[in-house]
Formats: sequence, structure tokens, C-alpha cells
Amino acid sequence: MVSGQTIRTATHDGILNLGGMQLPCAVLEDGTRVLSQRGFARAIGGAKPMAMARRGAGNLPSFLSAKNLKPFIDNDFAAAAMPILYTPKHGGRSAYGIQAVAIPQICDVWLKARAANALHPLQVHLAAKAEILMRGLAHVGIIALVDEATGYQNVRARRALDKILERFINKELVKWAKTFPDEFYEQLFRLRGWQYSEVESFRRPSVVGLWTNDIVYARLAPGVLDELRRKNPVNEKGRRKHKLFQWLTEDVGHPRLREHLAAVIALMKAAPNWGVFMRMVQRALPKHDETGWLFDVDSDLDADSPAGNA
Repeated sequence: MVSGQTIRTATHDGILNLGGMQLPCAVLEDGTRVLSQRGFARAIGGAKPMAMARRGAGNLPSFLSAKNLKPFIDNDFAAAAMPILYTPKHGGRSAYGIQAVAIPQICDVWLKARAANALHPLQVHLAAKAEILMRGLAHVGIIALVDEATGYQNVRARRALDKILERFINKELVKWAKTFPDEFYEQLFRLRGWQYSEVESFRRPSVVGLWTNDIVYARLAPGVLDELRRKNPVNEKGRRKHKLFQWLTEDVGHPRLREHLAAVIALMKAAPNWGVFMRMVQRALPKHDETGWLFDVDSDLDADSPAGNA
């Protein structure tokens, strides 16, 4: 805490639902609207509570403190983003809040850094969350303006905007959700004899995509892989605009994918090397679209030889 900082008192408080996150918010005695710093950090998934507690109110929040974000933070915004110490309406421990009006600017910092290709691979998902929050807040903001202009806010349910925002963000998060668990890639790297780290997992060799198509999408249902490729073609750089799983239906496709991934990971854990794993997959989860192998494990990767773990 900065020496001499005044601890303000909340006159109103409540819970804002952001995509399933319970985010405490408050209106302070001087009319300042704040969102819980801890809750907002959890919402975007970019900071640990203890790291924030150590920073206190004398520094930028930890989700803005990375060195590569500094070029995108001007002095005026830095002042507005400083945490505010306040006491909840009904007493208890003091908390740090972020001015509600600064939230769009915080998101904009991440989006500018992404546009400038200044983000570390491990930060990319935070920019995606920031974009979703920006779009969700804009979506609700225009509804609130129309309701105020027409007088409808007088009959609108108290939590109507919260519900609209929550539905919107939940829908958008489906597009960015981490569908393939880290364990899938950890086990894949192990079976291939590669060193795994979170950083390197973002720089996977292109052949990993071929293996994923072979052991996952080609085995979900007849014609699925071909249809996903048709809907999501490669561009002139040989890349696809979206992840293949983003085209799967929420009611059937995604549950089936999760079930299949669970089965694949179980086989991965049981296999001592890649050759054995591919034999197990072909036996337990045969392809629907074809009967051939992507790899000839009998000749190339003998399950009992060291090469099977290469």
C-alpha cells in the first residue's frame, strides 16, 4: 500500500457474472465503480492471487506488469489502472479494486500487444480472453443505452444485463476453450521421445497436426475429418483460420471429441512407446474413413525396439 493512501468505503456492492466467474464489484463513497482486482485477474486467467497481493496498490496490477506490455501503456492510463484500496460495504478485510472504466483500456493493452506480435506464446490466450470481454461489454453497453433512452431500464430485471453478458461470454469462450488438454501433448511428446515444456508445446512441429488428424479427427465418425477440412480450408500460407474443433457441434461434436480424447490419453499412458500406442489405437479406436495407417509401425517403428520411442 502506498503511504498515506486513503482507504475508501463501498456504499453498494454486488456480484457481476462474467462467463461463469463470480466477480465482486462495488460503488465507492465518491461514486467510483470498481471491480475486484483478484476476481478480474482470475476472469482473464492471467495472474495468481498471491502475486497480486504482494504488488499492492503502489504498482500496476500483475496482469499489466509484464515488460513486453509497457510500450502499450501510457502514463495517463497507468494512473487510472492503479488499484484502489477500499473496505466492503458490510465491513471485513480491505480489498483492491480496479476502476470499472479502466477495464476496456486494460483489454485494449493486450489487443494492441497482440496486433504488434509482442506477446509471448504463453500470453496469447490472455489476449483472446481480453477480446471476448471487450466484445461482451460493448454488446451489453449498447443494450443498456437503448434501455435508458426508451425508459425500459425501469422495468428491466435487476440482473438482466448480467445474464445477457454471461450468455454472450460463455458462447464466445467456447470458441477459445482449451479443448485439447496439456496431458495429450505431454504424452505425445513422451511417446516420441521429445522433451516437453509448456513453452515448447506452443511451438509444436507441423507433423503433430498430422498425427492429431490421424488419431483423433479421422476416428470420431465417418467423414468428419474431410468435412472439417472442407469447412476450414488452408490459406495461401498453408494455415487454417480456425481450429478444427471449433466447427464441431456443441451438443454432439464436442462431447464426442472429449470422450475420444479421454480414451486416447488413457491408451497413451498405457503405452511404453509410439509403436505400441499406434497398435493400441488401431485396435481400440479404428478409423471410420479408411483402414490404412499413417505410419507403418511394423516396419518403421517396431514396438519392441528402441526406435519405437524415437
